[in-house]
Amino acid sequence: MIEVHREWAPHGADRLYELVTAGYYDDNRFFRVVAGRWAQFGINGDPAVAQAWRQKTIPDDPRKQSNVRGMVAFAFAVPNGRTTQIYIALSDLSATQDAQGFVPIGRVVEGMEVADQLNAEYGENSGGGIRAGKQQPLYDVPAGGNAYLDREYPRLDRILRARVVR
Repeated sequence: MIEVHREWAPHGADRLYELVTAGYYDDNRFFRVVAGRWAQFGINGDPAVAQAWRQKTIPDDPRKQSNVRGMVAFAFAVPNGRTTQIYIALSDLSATQDAQGFVPIGRVVEGMEVADQLNAEYGENSGGGIRAGKQQPLYDVPAGGNAYLDREYPRLDRILRARVVR
């Protein structure tokens, strides 16, 4: 369970709420898991849906918290370029992520042991970070998205459903 703090990052918190209530994260794969570093998700399994959101950026929020273990932040490639991708910090990443402008929007308050056990066998290969340029197959129509990930990386863990709990 992720506890989101709007006062930490209002643009990020609002975007996460919008995506969750739209069902965007349902049946999402954790496509980038590096043991002891991060677990990333947030590219919709339907390439047409993922493409529709790809350019819908939100402004950066000023960082009010550090990227320590359990924090959740949007991934991005360029300033003011956050869209849908989120990562969970599996360790203290503050030394690198804080300086690069990654802004926590919340933290894992229940289930961190599950995040620690997500399948990391594919590491960066199944969709390395936005900056690594390995994500295009997840956006390609018609054979991309979950079809691509299930074919090439069949043991990725997934989110079944994401819901807002108050």
